[in-house]
Amino acid sequence: MASPTTFDKTGVRNYALVTAAYWGFTITDGALRMLVLLYFYTIGYSPFEVAMLFLLYEIFGIVTNLFGGWIGSQFGVKLTLYGGIALQIGALLMMTPVNESWALALAIPYVMVAQAISGIAKDLTKMSSKSAIRLVIPQEAQSSLFKWVAILTGSKNALKGVGFFVGSVLLAAFGYINALLILAGGLFFILLSSRWLPSGMGKIKAKVKFRQLFSKSREINILSAARFFLFGSRDVWFVVGLPVFLHGELNWTFEQVGGFLAIWVIGYGIVQSLAPTLLKHFGSGKPPQASTIRFWTGFLTAMPAAIALALQTGRPPGQTIVIGLMTFGIVFAFNSAVHSYLVLAFTEDDKVALNVGFYYMANSGGRLAGTVLSGLIFQFYGLVGCLWTSAIFVLLAELITLKLPNPKPGREIGWKAGGGH
Repeated sequence: MASPTTFDKTGVRNYALVTAAYWGFTITDGALRMLVLLYFYTIGYSPFEVAMLFLLYEIFGIVTNLFGGWIGSQFGVKLTLYGGIALQIGALLMMTPVNESWALALAIPYVMVAQAISGIAKDLTKMSSKSAIRLVIPQEAQSSLFKWVAILTGSKNALKGVGFFVGSVLLAAFGYINALLILAGGLFFILLSSRWLPSGMGKIKAKVKFRQLFSKSREINILSAARFFLFGSRDVWFVVGLPVFLHGELNWTFEQVGGFLAIWVIGYGIVQSLAPTLLKHFGSGKPPQASTIRFWTGFLTAMPAAIALALQTGRPPGQTIVIGLMTFGIVFAFNSAVHSYLVLAFTEDDKVALNVGFYYMANSGGRLAGTVLSGLIFQFYGLVGCLWTSAIFVLLAELITLKLPNPKPGREIGWKAGGGH
């Protein structure tokens, strides 16, 4: 029998399969984002036009998280996990014909549709992975949940950073089309591993009515609203404004832009993975509470405002961006890690796919708002305008979390007081 903090052999295999699928997808997702952004900006698209390429990506992410949770609960998360990977392969291949000879009136809608498919793929895969981790850990090992969720999420973010770098290097070394084909080929091998994952994971016997897709939990609703503004605060500068600023105004190369964003996201992922240990050693040793997320969100509010003020007062832009955004990333990682724990602490086993899907629907909504505003605000107000908007979004997230209660003692899963591993 498994010990209280370990998997049995089946659990290890299932965790490894879910994690490998998520990792493989995440690298291609980050690489595709960088390929599209840099390629279309260099062939003459404006920042706002580049942002529009990702519009349907985020919109369909919202829809996917809503209905993906229902599909996962009715047919199992294996279907949604590997279905997302298959769709990503299709999106990558669909992008290959596009080049600078295409008229904007044709290219933009076409790329938007391909990105919509990629958005569906991304959120199917993410929702499925987060739900599967809640299910593959045996009941006697629930004290390890926060650690394993943090490892999955943190490593995902680190590998998305690797994807940014991979995308920029592939673009520079092999060109746009060959880079897409290389990524699609890698995902195909991940897809073959689907035969070893159980098909019924996350499936519930009861039929779920449409009105049940919208969470009725006050805690989940509050956390989801805060998540909307939290991730909007990141993407409002990160998606378009920052890479365009680095390449267009600071004259960084593709590799430099991709490398910096990769280092940022990798560092963010590492901090997120270490968050449970760090919070135990430097905090009270108790599971994260409502006050925990309020502290970290309040701390984050000052970060983008400080960077904007530094740029406005004439500080060296390169140095300011590097130091400021690294600091922002560390604090943001703690926010995200605690959020990822709390959504599971507020969720019952038989509602995990539905609640996680609803929660990440709000996440995608924030990304949508951030993406559109990133291109629009940067075009008119530059990176400083993006950063001030980010500060406002974090402040709104902080105000929303003031209404968040603590998890009930019986739901404080995934945390072993006094444990540092």
